[in-house]
Amino acid sequence: MNLDDFSDLIERPDGGVRRDAEERRERLVVPTGALGRLDELGEWLSAAQQAVPVRAIEQPRVVLFAGDHKVAELGVSGRAAGSAHELVRATLDGTTPLAVLARQFSVPVRIIDAGLDCDPELLPEPVVRHRVRRGTGRIDIEDALTAEEAEQAVRLGIAIADEEADSGTDLVVLGDLSVGGTTAASTLIAALCGTDASVVTGRGGAGIDDLAWMRKCAAIRDALRRARPVLGDQLELLATVGGADLAAMTGFLLQCAVRRLPVILDGVVSSACALVGQRAAFRAPDWWLAGQASGEPAQGKALDRMALNPLLDHGVIVGEGSGALLALPLVRAAAALAAELPERKPGADEEDGAGEGADAAASYDDAT
Repeated sequence: MNLDDFSDLIERPDGGVRRDAEERRERLVVPTGALGRLDELGEWLSAAQQAVPVRAIEQPRVVLFAGDHKVAELGVSGRAAGSAHELVRATLDGTTPLAVLARQFSVPVRIIDAGLDCDPELLPEPVVRHRVRRGTGRIDIEDALTAEEAEQAVRLGIAIADEEADSGTDLVVLGDLSVGGTTAASTLIAALCGTDASVVTGRGGAGIDDLAWMRKCAAIRDALRRARPVLGDQLELLATVGGADLAAMTGFLLQCAVRRLPVILDGVVSSACALVGQRAAFRAPDWWLAGQASGEPAQGKALDRMALNPLLDHGVIVGEGSGALLALPLVRAAAALAAELPERKPGADEEDGAGEGADAAASYDDAT
């Protein structure tokens, strides 16, 4: 497998449709620019859907890839090493922020165990049946995966993307349930952006103290030494310092772009996978939105490299897809406004600026 092959399979959202959407936007009764970034989102969705007016987001889904990273044994996470299955169980039981939000927004949640370090009997069969391996190697001293496991994980992500596209999912909220995942993600971002460990090391969703931060920084530094020699091969990079969950997410993101399925990214882990995907296929980020700024320095580096501007910045650091899910109502609102706001009636604009359309715009300005 060569991830570079995706570059020939991915096309950008339809530019002609986007221009049609922009022209339609100029005909709406609400003045151009009055809705701010919602206009841009509506036009982006039109291009992705190849539809003017844009269709409502009717079948969104949260997709979470789960895995344990043995680098957590170094004390780099606020959670115990090998405990990601507890996050999965809590999400299934409906007691995590993501689960609460998903209920509130009536969005189904799908969890894929790519590399949890637990007995499969602890979780439902639909969750664990795709597992690539039990836990990911300690990336500061050993490879995360074998070459065969990395390819298997990427193919798993591709298969999940195809299943979602075939089932009618029209937008994905992508997140992760991992322990130690931000360390691997930060290593990938530092390697691809050419930065030092201290520049990308954050404190993760669970939060860590200063001593743990220094341990995390040292682990990323050591992992970076192992990552830099394999930068020319994205699959080998994922095998060296990624993980089963990160490799699966990368394959998922690339195949979603192939299938023209829009994705909202969550935090640093999904952003790292997206950055690997961009290295393989430069048009792929046109299919992704950055849901939120997590505050992780590595995420900021990755989003800058991909020219993705987060929709929200509310200080949500809990991870697990919560920040991206919070952005979903904004995207839905953009679609509804673009589709349902009326156009000015033909002939409403006269040379003197009078007419129903001008009156409507003026009334809107007066009201605001």
